[in-house]
Amino acid sequence: MLFRTRQMFVGQRTQLINALRGHLAEHGLVAARGPAHLKRLADAIEDDDTVLLQDIRELGRMYLEQIEGLNARIADLDQKMRDAAKEDGRARRAQTMPGVGPVTALAIETFAPDLATFRRGRDFAAWLGLVPKQHSTGGKQRLGKTSKMGQRDIRTLLVSGAMAVLQAVERFDTPNSGWLKRLLTRKPRMVAAIALANKMARGLWAMMTKQEDYRNPAAMMA
Repeated sequence: MLFRTRQMFVGQRTQLINALRGHLAEHGLVAARGPAHLKRLADAIEDDDTVLLQDIRELGRMYLEQIEGLNARIADLDQKMRDAAKEDGRARRAQTMPGVGPVTALAIETFAPDLATFRRGRDFAAWLGLVPKQHSTGGKQRLGKTSKMGQRDIRTLLVSGAMAVLQAVERFDTPNSGWLKRLLTRKPRMVAAIALANKMARGLWAMMTKQEDYRNPAAMMA
């Protein structure tokens, strides 16, 4: 319930931000997508030099008040999830992997069966929908797109965490990141993120079944 409530509030916040962006774009105020760019719109609403009718400003403030209220609720739920993740040994172990935070760790605990029920890491990745579909033609196997038929919550969070790892690789000279750097030069970022999420899922299976923390970056990055 904690996870779903947070998910609902995040969705409502996204709807409000997108609605505000759309309304203000009609009046010449354009901002990029995402909560990080909301300040541009908030500053424009309060800027007396901005050409906006007073009614538009008041409606914009109503949106901002609702968004701020959701921000506070989401922050409170995030803290509850961090506290819960600290109390759960397996969730703590999952967070030792780069790209896995308390929300992802708790999602795995909440929505996945005991990882020991999977025979190997690839089976867990396939259950999440992160393994490419295989096609056989003329005796040769070819890999297609991922099926996306698995557990969507965990899959989405793993891909999001993988994107964060890739951004760190691009911005900083992180150690043992040769595999990811080579992958980014050959594949679009989202394709690289899915490949990394696949590898993360396999690593999480190994960590949980062997009861070991993540301690070898080269195993995932090399």
